[in-house]
Amino acid sequence: MAMASFTFSLSCFLVLLSFFVFADAAGIIGINYGRVANDLPTPDKVVELLKSQGINRIKLYDTDSTVLTALANSGISVVVALPNELLASTATDQSFADKWVQANISQYYPKTQIEAIAVGNEVFVDPKNTTKFLVPAMKNVYNSLVKLNLSSIKISSPIALSALQNSYPSSAGSFKPELIEPVMKPMLEFLRQSNSYLMINAYPFFAYSANSKEISLDYTLFKENPGVVDSGNGLKYYSLLEAQLDAVFAAMSAIQYSDIKMVVTETGWPSLGDENEIGASEENAASYNGNLVNRVLTGNGTPLRPQDPLNVYLFALFNENQKPGPTSERNYGLFYPNEQKVYNIPLTLKELENRQSTPVNGNKSEVPVNGTSGEVSKTSVGQTWCVASGNVGTDKLQDAIDYACGEGGADCRPIQPGATCYNPNTLEAHASYAFNSYYQKKARGAGTCDFGGAAYVVTQPPRFGNCEFPTGY
Repeated sequence: MAMASFTFSLSCFLVLLSFFVFADAAGIIGINYGRVANDLPTPDKVVELLKSQGINRIKLYDTDSTVLTALANSGISVVVALPNELLASTATDQSFADKWVQANISQYYPKTQIEAIAVGNEVFVDPKNTTKFLVPAMKNVYNSLVKLNLSSIKISSPIALSALQNSYPSSAGSFKPELIEPVMKPMLEFLRQSNSYLMINAYPFFAYSANSKEISLDYTLFKENPGVVDSGNGLKYYSLLEAQLDAVFAAMSAIQYSDIKMVVTETGWPSLGDENEIGASEENAASYNGNLVNRVLTGNGTPLRPQDPLNVYLFALFNENQKPGPTSERNYGLFYPNEQKVYNIPLTLKELENRQSTPVNGNKSEVPVNGTSGEVSKTSVGQTWCVASGNVGTDKLQDAIDYACGEGGADCRPIQPGATCYNPNTLEAHASYAFNSYYQKKARGAGTCDFGGAAYVVTQPPRFGNCEFPTGY
């Protein structure tokens, strides 16, 4: 978003410096483009949306011709998928694999930048019991790529965290015994030989929703928290996702595959859920995804693998109205089908820089701002702000401002005519200041940044002209 001029302070310099210090160590953000819906924009419009948002990596669940054609010459890298129902044929017939690669990969490459093929998806939990076909199918697809001189395209297969026998503490991570010899070792060996990586789907939301009394919401959402020490290796974790990923790393290490890298091919948080889906809300979804993007683009790897950047594909691009299951399944999207954002979070490093943000996962040993481990900005870690939603209408915003500045007790003197935060003289800017003042006075308590749906929590300090928003009282 366009930024107004502001005084360049030392703190701003240190924040900006952090982005350059970690440019090489930062990970990448992509988005899953699912299409289980009957109201989505055409693929051409989706490509324009992606480009307008600065999103240059997506993951598909098939090789739809219309989508791959629309992505040609777009500059967007694509992970495509061979569906589970084709695993048996691909595994048992090399000629089938050859024809599939010719029809679905080489026909589009390189105009469409296919960077990887996900062979199957969470195959171990497939009710049709296709696990035995997985590794042979991966090998046959790879053989087909080699024949066509396309071996630079990576082959992998997303696995769910349910593949783990143990995940807590992270250092005790292990795969289910029945998977190790038949599939995990052969798959990891193939990934090693083909210089590929493990794809993992991880959803802290599920763990929190099922154990909300035992798991801290702040810990789950990358917010400021005291952290959890792993009793096995002494490492301290400030987010559940990182603990989950390190459990997978530990499981790989336990069977002698500690050299394999990993990409998070799915993670996300629903903005709406059923009554029993604890934690499903727009505010929590914005916090999880916003903080995760911040963490990925400005931080190092996990506590166990700090040298390996986090590479993550968010789930998902759109809310998908035809997905079966609980309400949450249809509400993971970052965008509504009309291409409007469900909530406003940064998706690129440029957006983060514009918002003058720094990592908010609370991990004071991983995200320095001056290149020295253990030293982080004391003015930004774990903080949140409350801002106005610009699409709720002027009447609703004005009513909310009147409440915040009146009965709510917010300090609205800075937005009076002639005061420091009067400019820009817009309703949204004034509302954001008032809402944030109320939110901070209420110690950022749950439900204090709502105002009847007119406000939402952000993890980057808002900037309106030269006005600095307070962070506490």
